[in-house]
Amino acid sequence: MEKVADTDSSVVIEGETGTGKELIAKCLHRNSPRRSQPFLPINCGALPEHLLESELFGHERGAFTGAYTKKIGLLECAQGGTVLLDEISTLSPNLQVKLLRVLQERQVRRVGGQETIDIDIRVISATNENLEESATRGTFRKDLYYRLNVITISLPPLRERVEDTPLLAEHFLEVLNKERQKSVERISKEAMDILQGYDWPGNVRELQNVIDRAFSLTDSGMITPSDLPAHLVRRGMAVLPIDTQRPFKQAKKVYIEPFEREYLTKLLMECRGNVSRSAKRAGLDRSSFQRLMKKYGIQSSNVRLGFCSTEIRS
Repeated sequence: MEKVADTDSSVVIEGETGTGKELIAKCLHRNSPRRSQPFLPINCGALPEHLLESELFGHERGAFTGAYTKKIGLLECAQGGTVLLDEISTLSPNLQVKLLRVLQERQVRRVGGQETIDIDIRVISATNENLEESATRGTFRKDLYYRLNVITISLPPLRERVEDTPLLAEHFLEVLNKERQKSVERISKEAMDILQGYDWPGNVRELQNVIDRAFSLTDSGMITPSDLPAHLVRRGMAVLPIDTQRPFKQAKKVYIEPFEREYLTKLLMECRGNVSRSAKRAGLDRSSFQRLMKKYGIQSSNVRLGFCSTEIRS
């Protein structure tokens, strides 16, 4: 990145969803000579072809039904700056041809227009697919691939860089402490062991969401396993070492609390928030069941409204 940022070369950033491709693109722009000019991202897979064409190239008034005014396209708006074409592999064959022409001629023509406009932009592309393989299969134009792929930056998934998990988790915690009216000092060793033992299919974005969730749930100044999603604890528990340096009761809590939180929430959801029915199914008296609910901050009214559904999905 340090070598590439100061150049004007086109870059393709490859990596699974959630690995931070847009973050890398922003870093390249902010460390480039174009840093004072616009950085404009667009998700090529989020719009149908005719809307994406208008977003990229702009259009003249009356170019098509509904074009009541002239629109300046993204490539024109980014004059002097950087454009990020996210999910570039989803670009239709028709738009691939038009984009190739723009990159070759450094000119853009609005839809329905005759005038060509000179543009000076840097193009960064991002994809969760292997563009080289797509070009070989014929689903992506080879000439466009070679035009875009001057330099490739490949982002490994989080499961392949486990050593980054504590750094990222602590960074997200630091950001949350600055942004919110709450202070959580640290992540416990047991919770961090679970985070490192999880395979993170959603990559860095999933980790960020988990830390956000745990930050919101914890009632203490520390994130513990009981604040983490139950499915994550189950998968990470396999690598969680038994801490014989702690008293038995303290060590047992690391395993028991996540189970209790998930059990109570799921049971209450199934019983539509009815505490008496839930307690009966659990084989507990109502007061004992309510004590457990209080321990984990679970309210039957929230369950009835569906606010605890995230506990189960998580």
